[in-house]
Parts: sequence; C-alpha cells; structure tokens
Amino acid sequence: MELPIYQVDAFATALFRGNPAAVCPLEKWLPDEVLQAIAAENNLAETAFYVRENGRYRIRWLTPTVEVDLCGHATLATASVILDIRKEIPGPRVVFDSRSGELAVERAEKDGRPLYALDFPAKPPAECAVHPALETALGAKPARVLAGLGYFCVFDTEEEVRALRPNMDRLAALDQRVVTATGPGRDCDFVSRFFAPAVGIPEDPVTGSAHTSLIPYWSARLGKKAMFGRQVSARGGELWCEDRGARVSIAGRAVKYLEGTIQVPVTYWQTSAS
Repeated sequence: MELPIYQVDAFATALFRGNPAAVCPLEKWLPDEVLQAIAAENNLAETAFYVRENGRYRIRWLTPTVEVDLCGHATLATASVILDIRKEIPGPRVVFDSRSGELAVERAEKDGRPLYALDFPAKPPAECAVHPALETALGAKPARVLAGLGYFCVFDTEEEVRALRPNMDRLAALDQRVVTATGPGRDCDFVSRFFAPAVGIPEDPVTGSAHTSLIPYWSARLGKKAMFGRQVSARGGELWCEDRGARVSIAGRAVKYLEGTIQVPVTYWQTSAS
C-alpha cells in the first residue's frame, strides 16, 4: 500500500527552522501498531495522521514511541497540508476532532504570507509540589516552578533559559513527563524551551501545546493579550500568541520540506498482529 507523506517545518519563517512534522493523510485508520511503526520510522518529534469524517477531520499524533494527547506544531503542519498543499477544502478554516476535543486552525495572511492560527484550550499553570531532583536534572535553579503541561519552570532572564544543559536521563526519571523552561525575552515578550526525554523527545524544537500554559502565564504577568514568543532551541521558532480566556491562539508559519509516498505492505500488519 502506498501512502502520501509530507514533511513540514512548522512555526518556521524559513526552511530548516521551526519544528519538522510528518503528515500522513489516510482514507481510513490503519492498525495502531502500523501507525506507531510509521512514526518510529519517520523519527521526528511527531507524525500526524488524519482521516476526513463527515466534513471534518479526525487527527492523531504519534512520537517515535507513544501516541500523545495534543501536539501544536503537527496540527499546524497538517492544516497547511489540507488548506494549501492538497487544497482539500476551499475555506480558510479547518476543524479537527482529537483526544483533546475540537481544535480549529484558521489561515490568514501576514506580510503577504500564510499564517496559521491554532485555537487551543488554555491550560494556565498552577502551584504544585516539586520533585526534589528537578533542579539537579535541569542543572539550574528556576525562580519559580509551577505545573502546566508538566513542570513549568520560570527563569529571570532569557540568557538562563538559553544556557540550560539538562541531564536527559534525570529529566526522564522525574514524576512529570515533560518540562517547559521560560523567561522574559530580549526582542520578544517571552522565550521558552521544552524537554520531553520520557516520551522520546530530548528537546523539542518548537512546542505549540506548551504555549497553552505559556500564553496565560505571560499574559497575566505582562498585562497584555497579544504577544510574540520565541522558542530558543537550536532550530528556533516564532509564535504569534493571543490570550482569549478559556482558549488561546497560537499562530505560526509553515514551510514544506518534502512530499512523497511511503510503502506499507498489507502483510506487515497481518504479520505483526499474528
């Protein structure tokens, strides 16, 4: 069986920046073990699979090792495939059904180029108990630790966030699967980094889902609704953000890197299931 595949750099203003995601359109769902094998073979932070159902789309996201409940950059990449690469629907808005409920992405123009805005539920960070090994695992002491999408570690400066060199084995052994580090930005409202070695992603280049906590935190701290953030990983990413109360808007650009087909013999899942 031949399946189409696209690789898109999400939250990227140019090729080889942002966060690469694979996107696989499907006519119907394949067995879970086949989806996981494809994601492992792609060896990207996430592979998104989608099926069109009743005029909407069902989306699922898999890392090389597990399925996850929410992934921003792969959702943005999928929207760019549906709206601009494959042109499956005429309108500027696509709605997904997912493990995290209904998710919408709207295409707009900014400076003559497409900008895709994710409409995600907000997850404001809250007070939490802190694992005693967190500071050692990070290799630095945060000014404050909250719980958002995992641990939410606030630093006083952008330089501290950029200088982090965490011990990935120790991070993976914590009681939370992921860690966000953030601080005020020099030429933006805030910066962030995201570590998830427990789910096979030592450092994620750009993490849309982490901004469901970053946006409400920085909106409250800065006293503003519209913000611009940078994820200061090695590849880097740019995000136009808006706090909308119970929801957040997370917008970015998308750049197609490749388009092709993959070969998945039907005998593969028949053999693996036996």
